[in-house]
Amino acid sequence: MVAFTHQTQRPQSQGRLTLQVSSIGQDTTAIRCLDWDRPRFDIEFELDNGTTYNSFLIEGQLTALVDTSHAKFRQLYLTLLQDRWLLPRLDYLIVSHTEPDHSGLVTDLLQLAPQLTVVGSKVAIQFLENMVNQPFQSRVVKSGDILDLGNGHELQFFSAPNLHWPDTIFTYDSQTHILYTCDAFGMHYCDDYLFDEEPDLLQTDFKYYYDCLMGPNARSVLGALKRMENLEIGTIATGHGPLLRHHLDTWTAAYREWSQAKAIEIPLVAVIYVGGYGYSTYLSTAIANGIFKTGVDVELADLNETDLHGLRELVGNAAALVIGMPPQSDNAAQMLLRTVLAAVHAKQTVGLFETGGGEDEPVFPLRNRFQEIGLTEAFSPILVKEAPDSALNQVCDEVGTALGQWLARDRTVRQLKAIDGKLERALGRISSGLYLLTVRQGNVSSAMLASWVTQASLEPLGIAIAVAKDRAITSFLQINDSFVLNVLEEDNYQPLMKHFLKRFAPGADRFAGIKTYPADNGCPILAEALAYLECKVIQRMECSDHWILYATVQTGRVSKVEGFTAVHHRKVGTHY
Repeated sequence: MVAFTHQTQRPQSQGRLTLQVSSIGQDTTAIRCLDWDRPRFDIEFELDNGTTYNSFLIEGQLTALVDTSHAKFRQLYLTLLQDRWLLPRLDYLIVSHTEPDHSGLVTDLLQLAPQLTVVGSKVAIQFLENMVNQPFQSRVVKSGDILDLGNGHELQFFSAPNLHWPDTIFTYDSQTHILYTCDAFGMHYCDDYLFDEEPDLLQTDFKYYYDCLMGPNARSVLGALKRMENLEIGTIATGHGPLLRHHLDTWTAAYREWSQAKAIEIPLVAVIYVGGYGYSTYLSTAIANGIFKTGVDVELADLNETDLHGLRELVGNAAALVIGMPPQSDNAAQMLLRTVLAAVHAKQTVGLFETGGGEDEPVFPLRNRFQEIGLTEAFSPILVKEAPDSALNQVCDEVGTALGQWLARDRTVRQLKAIDGKLERALGRISSGLYLLTVRQGNVSSAMLASWVTQASLEPLGIAIAVAKDRAITSFLQINDSFVLNVLEEDNYQPLMKHFLKRFAPGADRFAGIKTYPADNGCPILAEALAYLECKVIQRMECSDHWILYATVQTGRVSKVEGFTAVHHRKVGTHY
């Protein structure tokens, strides 16, 4: 097929849109939608050079289209397919993933070519069923599956979750040695070059794109690179920017180097469960949220959606595993659980929970198996005997937070050591008071020792508090939540501080042995406090590793007029 460009004018707000159509291999055509003037992509980053949305046509005895395009190209794209009489001849639409910039025209295509069979991962097909308002033929594929189009075009599929959506697949054509990777290895760069002839022009945008979209999932990148090792790749056909052909080793080596550095820096927790069984999804999410707050990577793996290869790889990469018990009657889940047992090693940490499904695999025999292998137990098994409530949610959140903090301890020490000694000593000379922040929601209560507190406004009366993101209590401090700020008294704060600095077991009563009485907002007031303020969270501002909370003060009282606030003096400014 001879390359050509078709251009049309669009309103200024939409910018200049063009199509580029070129042959890139035997029976294979690239259809590139060039969005020359797009200034920003989602919320991730600004664009200096626009972007492209690339799709591909493979014509053997059967015909397959790999991805569609953004909805803004609807008229141009569909007119091209109609003019070339392609619509009646399309047999398959391969959906690399369902992000709208690649699947924005799937509904239109199904209406014009209802004979199509949509090919994608199980998750992608499920997503599309919710997106498309009509029935359609589909074929679910996983790693290793083959689709034979004839004339030598055998398409092999590889699962590539989290690059950068959970439903992503790669497609490899053994005839042309083209690997279709959608977002991976792409860049937001729009020009007339079909391939990467001028790498110097592309390097900045290539790295920028990696940092924004691929870097947060560095381990998934390494997994994809590993699956690519045995392929004879001549071209990487990306979803954005030029196709990669002339400098493949340079681009893949850069991905490997960047991803290895990130994977070493941040530990990974694999949360493994059976979606839809009992309360497994609810509990897994609650634990994962606690882990995520600490800056540790988390990957949720639903055994219904995970293949053996992907699960083995995930378990091998994880520093810790959290596993929800599958049902005893689910043979597929039981086989995957055996895969987990075969892949773990003694340096890992593990925690187990029941799902409340009624026929859970027993926790304690599996616990014994992990202990025999030598894994460290992250937390005592969570046993679910009834529907989850706020107390169980708190246990899960605190379990995840404690696990994440433990895994992140080495990184925290490195960060502390990296700060200049003179600077940290100077910063430590900023003194502050000592306070105990207490909360209660329903039958769940919690507390936190706080020192970064200041009055923030006069009308209305307001205070500001800095709370570290990795504190479990942050889930009780959302906008409109209430709390009590207890002011500790000089010469009388040590017993309270010592008590609340203890490491409590997840879900333990923080107030056992402490005299309290309820405030008007329901939160505990400490009887030994010098004063208290009843507060309501009005705003939350993200500030690096802390949340800055602005709260209005509803009421307050001083218990001892002549008392003085306890003052916290630090020697260094890099920790409390």
